[in-house]
Amino acid sequence: IPESGHKYYLQFSTEDYRTGEDAGNCLATVLYPKKKSPPVVSIKCSNTKDQKEIQEEDNRLYQSIRHQTKPITGSNIPDSYGNIEPALEPVWALAVAGSSSIMWEKSTETLMYSLAQVKSVRQWIRKDDFTEFDYTVLLHEIPTQEIISCHMRLMWLPGHPLKVKHFCASKSHGEDEGSGAESGSAAAPSAEKGANF
Repeated sequence: IPESGHKYYLQFSTEDYRTGEDAGNCLATVLYPKKKSPPVVSIKCSNTKDQKEIQEEDNRLYQSIRHQTKPITGSNIPDSYGNIEPALEPVWALAVAGSSSIMWEKSTETLMYSLAQVKSVRQWIRKDDFTEFDYTVLLHEIPTQEIISCHMRLMWLPGHPLKVKHFCASKSHGEDEGSGAESGSAAAPSAEKGANF
């Protein structure tokens, strides 16, 4: 689109990242503006799971986190053999959801990212019902093959948007580049600018 950027029309299928089960089909338009800013995305999906089933899964995940007797901490998830301790699977699931908002913000037409590893995670104890975690995540940048380190603070309560704030090491200037608050759901994060850490 002259003066605006490139617009793409996509049709794709989705799957549950844990089970590999079919999770539905989507139609999307993605506009990459000429100026450096996140893409403008419009998406419609047909889900194979009903909303009640998704809420039940969210509640199971939430309860497994809330029933810990002490704050959850961990490092190197998955380990060098690709294994994740069962007790750390809930924090890995939240890292996947939270880091997707970072990847959405940083991706361009020529760069994409995947979550390589949770380097460290620490749970914060809150007086309300929200769960809160500090993460250091490593993102694999493609095609450069660089590993980008990002600090991510994540808050979540089922039925509420997932809130993510992040700062990533900038490889070009040695400084940090970050976001405001990202807001979305554990199933599909979307961006919403807000306050700093």
